[in-house]
Amino acid sequence: MAAEYDRTDAFRGASFTDADLRGARFRSCDMRGAKIDGWLVDVSVSGVIGNFVVNEVDVTEFVEAELQRRYPERAQLKSMKTAEDYRAMWDTIDRLWSDTLARIERLPEAARYERVDDEWSFVETMRHLVFATDAWAIRTVLDEPMPYHRLGLTHTSYPPDDALALGIDNAAKPSFAEVMEVRADRVALVRRILDGLTDAELDRMCTRNPAPGYPDEPHSVGTCLRVVMDEECGHYRYMARDISVLEVR
Repeated sequence: MAAEYDRTDAFRGASFTDADLRGARFRSCDMRGAKIDGWLVDVSVSGVIGNFVVNEVDVTEFVEAELQRRYPERAQLKSMKTAEDYRAMWDTIDRLWSDTLARIERLPEAARYERVDDEWSFVETMRHLVFATDAWAIRTVLDEPMPYHRLGLTHTSYPPDDALALGIDNAAKPSFAEVMEVRADRVALVRRILDGLTDAELDRMCTRNPAPGYPDEPHSVGTCLRVVMDEECGHYRYMARDISVLEVR
């Protein structure tokens, strides 16, 4: 059975020569500065990409341009400046998820809990977006100290003990209906924030970080809401991809 390495820095600066890494998986790994010289055939790379050089060619701009062509909401998100832009962006996000929800509801009940290639299921994705809203909108923008719903789902690299301390049960097995009720509440809450948003409010600095363990860095209201929307757009893309697989199955 293949070895598993979780939350380790044992390989920082390591060198692998003539190593057989076929079928290896790297999830939520920090690979900044990594250099790979070998056989890259049938390889899938997904993540935050910058200065990504393949055979001496920086493909970063090409990848981003193609993603924006396929997912125009990425360009809309990047261009946000005014409060009205933020409201328009949320309208787009609401429409995208409404269409996606209609697709998943046409599938058998079990599909809502099914993972594709070990990525989060639809239910897990909705739970994570609840956490993202709690962390980056309710705790930061609304300045509530402990807003986390127990059915939220933290990102995979967040320490499990820290999640429990927030009252979050990552191991919970809620029903689709339970999760969607919480999700609807959080979507409506962001809408209320945006309804009262002004251009001046975008620059207000938030005093709390998103959750214990996050760096104590200052974030403006605009930055916090942008993170929420970036999470929404990113996970919509993954979910739209995976539902297409489920529909074929």
